[in-house]
Amino acid sequence: MTEKKRFLLRLHPELYRTLEKWAADELRSVNAQIEFILTDAVRKQGRSPEENDPSSNTD
Repeated sequence: MTEKKRFLLRLHPELYRTLEKWAADELRSVNAQIEFILTDAVRKQGRSPEENDPSSNTD
């Protein structure tokens, strides 16, 4: 398994509370929720490295 990149993220306290509740509703940690949201956004924008890599085509 590849080690994940660590970095500091500063959020407005109200935004953090919102993310914290959303994460709890979906049984995730805040960190996992943020990663899920970002991954989904990247995928929806067509910017996922896996989607742009012709060698990852499984057809």
